[in-house]
This record gives sequence, C-alpha cells and structure tokens, in this order.
Amino acid sequence: MQAKDRIILALDVGTREEALDLVRKLKDYVGAFKVGMQLFNSTGPEIVKTINELGGKVFVDLKFHDIPNTVAEAGKVMTRLGCYMFNLHAAGGREMMKKVAGEVEKEAARLSISAPITLAVTVLTSISQEELENDMLIAGLKVEEVALKWAVMAKECGMKGVVCSPHEIKAVRAACGPDFKIVTPGIRPLWSEKNDQKRITTPKQALELGADYMVIGRPITKADNPKKAAEKIIEELEG
Repeated sequence: MQAKDRIILALDVGTREEALDLVRKLKDYVGAFKVGMQLFNSTGPEIVKTINELGGKVFVDLKFHDIPNTVAEAGKVMTRLGCYMFNLHAAGGREMMKKVAGEVEKEAARLSISAPITLAVTVLTSISQEELENDMLIAGLKVEEVALKWAVMAKECGMKGVVCSPHEIKAVRAACGPDFKIVTPGIRPLWSEKNDQKRITTPKQALELGADYMVIGRPITKADNPKKAAEKIIEELEG
C-alpha cells in the first residue's frame, strides 16, 4: 500500500460544494474521503456516488447500531452505493455483525462488485473510564480491554476490520492478525501540534504501531495549502 493510500481525509463540512472542492483538490494526495453524519445528512447518499465519479473512494462513517435485520439492510444500501468502507458499532452484538457481514458479501456478489470493507467501531475515543463504568455499565474492565474484546468479536463475526484509538492498535494487531484492517482517528502530524495539545499520535507513530489507515481532518483541510500539508504527511509516512 502506498503512503497516500493510508490517509483518510475527514470531510467534516456541511455543504456539498465544500466537500467536492476538497475532493477535487486532494483526490491524488489521499486514499479515501470520510463522509460522516454531518455531510451525509445534509447532502444525502448521492454524495458518495459523486465522490466516486470524481475519482475518490469513500468511507461512510455513520456507525450503524440497531437490530440485526435493520443494520444488514443498511449494509446492503452501502454496498449498492459503492462505498469503499463503512462502519457499525461493535456494541450492537454478534448477531448484528454476523448478519451485516454476510448480507454485504451476498449483495456484492449479486452485483458482481467488490464488497466494501466492513468496520466495527470499538470504544469511542470520547468515552472515559468513568463513563464506561457509570454510564455504559461495563464494570471491571479498562477501556482498552473492552476495545480489544470487541475487536476480536468483530473478527469472529466476519467483519473486515475495526476503528479504534491509537492506544489499542498494537493489541488489536497482535490479537487479530496482519490482514485485519485497523482504522484510527486522533492523528495529528507533529508540525500541526499546538501548545495546549497532549497525547497526540503522529501518522508515523500510528503506522509503526500497526494501523492500516489513519483519519486526518483539520491538519490538512484547515492548512493554508492543503496539498502541501498532505504531501508533508506522505513524506513523514515514507520517511
């Protein structure tokens, strides 16, 4: 995999025009574009097809979590849209993940297309140990332990990878093997660091820990020259 293919650019913008402008400028400098709830819900599913037509690949980041049949049907929709990858919550359980994994493969075979990479979100990076215990009622386990258990469960259910924080990459890679895809958010190049930031993980560090893909947004999209910012990250990954 080339260095640029590891970069997933977060299109955290509210309009179709802003998103497509970034796609046109950066499609040769990143591997895929992340379409999250803000953009998907403001522009609709056609944004995925449009980005594909412009030569980009799309990670649809909607984090599905519902009864198995409902999420499986959503997975079939994602397959028909032609997205590169999409995600759901591992907390939805085994039956949900198994159903999605199976239905996505069947739908792709029916259409004679490549199946999207199915990803399970483990523990959101915003969840603290206290929230895990008091609000989610998961006692006796650390956040990292829950993330690892859910990653292993996702693999057993036929999911192709996970989304996890940089802190769990090494353990997930060791437990799930070299072919299981790991996508990690919370990545900031050293040159984009501000004085008040703590515990960032750089693209190079994420790669060395075992991540396949890293989601990066503002360090590129808010840069004075987004192309140069992307090129600097590619150089760091190659270096």
